This record gives sequence, C-alpha cells and structure tokens, in this order.
Amino acid sequence: MAGRIPQEFLDQLLARTDLVEVINIRVPLRRAGRDFIACCPFHTEKTPSFSVSPQKQFYYCFGCGAHGTAISFLMSYERLEFLDAVEDLARLAGLELPKTSGQNPLSTQPLRDSLTQADRFFRQQLREHPDRQRAVDYLRRRGLTGQIAATFGIGYAPSGWDNLSRALRGVGIEAQHLMDAGLVHRDEQGRLRDRFRDRIIFPIRDRRGRAIAFGGRALSDEVTPKYLNSPETPLFHKGSELYGLYEARIRPGVLPQLLVVEGYLDVVALAQHGITYAVATLGTATTAEHVERLFRTVNTLIFCFDGDRAGRAAAWRALLATLPLLRDGRQVGFLHLPEGDDPDTLIRREGQAAFEQRLTQAMPLADYLFAELRLQANPDTLTGRAQLADLAAPLLEKLPEGHLRDLMAERLRQEAQLINTRLRPHPVRTAQPVDHHLRLTRTPLRKAIALLLHRPDLARLALADDAIRIDDAEPGLKLLAELTRALNANPGLSIAALLERYRSTREGSILEQLAQWRPEGPDEDYQFEAEFADILSYLRRRDNLRRRDDPDKRLLETLLRRSTPRTLSAEERETLRNLGKSKKV
Repeated sequence: MAGRIPQEFLDQLLARTDLVEVINIRVPLRRAGRDFIACCPFHTEKTPSFSVSPQKQFYYCFGCGAHGTAISFLMSYERLEFLDAVEDLARLAGLELPKTSGQNPLSTQPLRDSLTQADRFFRQQLREHPDRQRAVDYLRRRGLTGQIAATFGIGYAPSGWDNLSRALRGVGIEAQHLMDAGLVHRDEQGRLRDRFRDRIIFPIRDRRGRAIAFGGRALSDEVTPKYLNSPETPLFHKGSELYGLYEARIRPGVLPQLLVVEGYLDVVALAQHGITYAVATLGTATTAEHVERLFRTVNTLIFCFDGDRAGRAAAWRALLATLPLLRDGRQVGFLHLPEGDDPDTLIRREGQAAFEQRLTQAMPLADYLFAELRLQANPDTLTGRAQLADLAAPLLEKLPEGHLRDLMAERLRQEAQLINTRLRPHPVRTAQPVDHHLRLTRTPLRKAIALLLHRPDLARLALADDAIRIDDAEPGLKLLAELTRALNANPGLSIAALLERYRSTREGSILEQLAQWRPEGPDEDYQFEAEFADILSYLRRRDNLRRRDDPDKRLLETLLRRSTPRTLSAEERETLRNLGKSKKV
C-alpha cells in the first residue's frame, strides 16, 4: 500500500513528524528517562506499559504488543486507512500529498470523487430543481430552516430513475465508480438506476467533512423503506460511522459530552435548537466501534432513546456495547423520553432549556443496569437476589479492571445483599514474552540489526564492499546489507522512515520486533561500535569459512553459533581472533 506514495515523500514526512507530539495530543504522555510512557490506548491497564521513543520515533506496548510509527498509530487509534493517515500527517507537517495513480485498483480516490460530485448534485437540486418545493415544504413542516439545512449539507434526490447517474457521467465519472460508491445499481436489463429517488438526502461525513455515504428520507410516510442508507463500500462501514459527529466536533468551544440519538432529523432538529452535540447511529444498533469512536472525542456519553419497547431494547444493546470500554474517567447516562415522543418532537415543543434539564436527569449507567435487572429478578426474595447476582455477575465481568469495576461489584453486593462478590479476573494480556531482550538477541544477525535500528550511524562501519556478503541461503544477511546501504545513502533517514519502507512485509514484521530492543543501561555506557564491529567481523569469518574446507571449521562454527561475540569468554574471543587471522579473513 505504501508503494502508491513516493518513498522520498514518506521519508520527508516522517522526518518532519514528531511521534511524541502526535500521540500526546490524543494520549497524555509523561517522561520516563529517555522515553515517554502512558497507559496503553489499545487495551485496559492500571500501570503504564505504553512506551514512546523520541529517538526511534517508535511506540511499543509491553502489555498488548501494539507497536509502530506515527502512521501506524493514526491507523490504529483513529481507525484510518494508510492514505488517510499519511494525509493527516502531511497536513500537520505542511506538506502537499503527492497525487497517486488513479489507475491503481486499490485507490479510493475515484469513489471520493464520485461521492463529492453526488453531494454537490443533491444540494444543487434542493436549490434549483423544478420539484424542489416539495422537499422544501417537507423540511419546513419538520421545523427546519435553510440555515440548518446548509450546515448539515442537506440535499434532495428528485424522482426519476437516473438523474444522478446521467449528471455525474456527464462530468466524466465512470459508471463502475458510481456503483462502487453505492450511488447506483443496474436493473435486470442492465440499466443504471439511482439508489436515491424522491428523497431528502443527508450526507454522512468522515472526520474531515467529506461525504462518504448518504441517508435518504422518503417524502411520504407511505413509501418504504422510510429511511434508506448507502450500502457498505470501501469508504463506508455502517457499524462504525455516526451521523453528525463531524458537525459536533467542529462546533466552537469545548465539547463536554455527546448525546446519542436514533435519527438524522433528531440530530438536525436538536442542533437547530442549540443542542449541537448530538449524533446518531445509522439505523443500526450501537456497536463497540461506535462507542470507542465517541470516547475518543469525549469522556461523557448520554444515550437518548424513545420510551417505547424498541427504545428500551436499543438502550440495553447500547449498555452491552459500552461495558467493556468503561475505563475509569468515562461516564455514561441513559435518558428515556416520554412514550410517543422523540428528540425531534420534544425539542420543538419544550425548547433547549427544558430539554437540557432532562439531560441532567439522565440515569447513570450503574443505576440503569440494576434497574433493568430488578425487572427480571425480585430482590425482595432470596431466590430473586440469587437470580439478580447470576444476571449481574457476567455483565460486571465485562468491565475493564479499575475502580469502576470494584465499585460495581460493591453495588451488586448491596443490591443482592451478598456477603461477598467475586468477579473473575481478566486474563493477563501479554502478546509478547516477558523477556524481550533474550528474544531479540538469539542470533548475531538479529543483534546487528537491532543495534543498527538503535544507532543508525553504525552503518558507516559497513561501508566496504565486502563488509557484508549477501548469502541467498540466509535472508537476514540480505536484510542487514539493505539496511546499511539505505542508511549510508541517506544519512538523515529516521528509523521510522526505514521501517515504513518494509510495511506489510515479512521483513517489516521482523524489524518492528527488533526495534523494540533497548540496551541494558545508559547509551553512553554501551559499546555499540565495538559490538557491531565484532558481529561484522565474525559474519565475514563465517562467510569465508563456508566457502572452503578448513581443519578449524568445527571450532569456528561452534564459537560463531553463540549469540554474540560478547557472550564468549575472553579465551574464546582470543581464539576466534587468532583463527580469523590465521585464515587472513
């Protein structure tokens, strides 16, 4: 994937990027010696095991094994594609992203172009189409103004089978790209048919405000389905996107909380009346991806659903999705509206002040959970209390380790009148062996590469043409040779840029593991040059030995099989030097 962007651009981008700065604005870091540490953003923990090296521009978690460069961090933390992460960093660095080939089948740019053109088309139709008044009248009946419609980019898809497809193909958009973007499909006769017809159109935007999909509301309640969304595409995944999140994030001032509602019009109506922090799931149940994305924006969520049976079911599904993500400091409330009301009707009837007063009365997650469980088990009886404990325990075990989990266990003891409540501990999450140094120093080649990643200037010791001979039978030698040549040709190349050259390759996986190596003790006390030179020396001796029959071959092989020269005794090191000299290596 990285191949679509010139390597020189990636090198320049990562040279201008400070990984500490990129991470710190999302996960507060504190200095610990040469590095920075924090609690890992990719798994729950009480003691910080997430380490960021400003020297290597590389992060690593000793708990879950997450690791990588600034590009990798944005891809994982913000859930971005590679190109989107590069574009984010380029904007921060003041660099213009080079154009990628539109012929690349993996490129999403043709889809973005199609969606951008469709967004313009829909908004233009709301302003200019002969039938626009039907759409305008509908929006007015819903109490919406032209200003709020413009803020959310609301448009209109006129009736007719192929208005959009004809307009976009007229400006050079290919039919296949329209289909890939979910805007059209082919009927049984192979004709292009617009997906959205005679509907109010709500653009679904990504974090930069670009349209990635659309939702369409029928102008008549008799038309089914009433709401229609774009299908899944390479740019749009319904289970992780939220309508209105972009608009909420760009509002002036601090965003204290987010209100999660069910419909497009709920979000727009609330915003018009001053509640500018509402978002909606896209006709689907709240997912863990939704919740995690919201928690990356704020620490307080309020789920607001209708008071009917469907609304209560939606609220319970939201609770289940939220439990595993409730780290300490995060808060969740639940607000059930009067039956027959939704946020749209209620805000128009009561106004902003009364509605926000309702929000202050939202039921905290703990209260809501136990209130729902009490409907299933009667805590006034012995059997009911046992049933309550049986129902609650597996739910509380979903909570991450922390103070909230402990307090919820105490709450269960009170609710069920238990003497003690034991929750099963979370399994220890260790994706890597505890002794990382031993794992990375098993072979001389691995140690040489690890040294090089820690001190790129060591590459100058391998300047001679015969310093490292490439042996096809040993890929590690080829990798070491490639690294030394790259670093000597580009003295300012950062380790992060070097790692990006091997993204999504087997060699890249090896390098990412070796980049985690740290010397024992301060850098100034570690003999990097001597260690690296010794390894190069015995690599040359071993290579020479393999090419001839030698009476001392067995002894040399025995010595060279050791992890590094520094694991040999003084006598063995002297023998190794003498054997090398005797063979004029």
